Amino acid sequence: QAQLVESGGGLVQPGGSARLSCAASGSIFSTYTMGWYRQAPGKQRELVARIYSGGSTNYADSVKGRFTISTDNAKNTVSLQMNNLKPEDTAVYYCNAQHIRLTYIQIWGQGAQVTVSS
Repeated sequence: QAQLVESGGGLVQPGGSARLSCAASGSIFSTYTMGWYRQAPGKQRELVARIYSGGSTNYADSVKGRFTISTDNAKNTVSLQMNNLKPEDTAVYYCNAQHIRLTYIQIWGQGAQVTVSS
């Protein structure tokens, strides 16, 4: 089974930007929908952004216009560019791969902390 390894994140000031990257151990983008989720302390994990094999995307309302998800097929990476960050964006961000047909097959990254604070 493919593995996902995340990088990026850290401490960012409000209004700042950060970029998360997720490297897949194989070429999975044609058979998996890729996404980013986040979980803040005391809250449920929520979908942030998703990109489908055809390139279409969708975003949580709370991040529309600020976050952009993209893939680099040559590098087998999916990235999340986060701009105009707000304190409420503070969370552990998880990379996710969900099989296109067998949707119960999901792969998770280890998580990356993003803290937005002055």
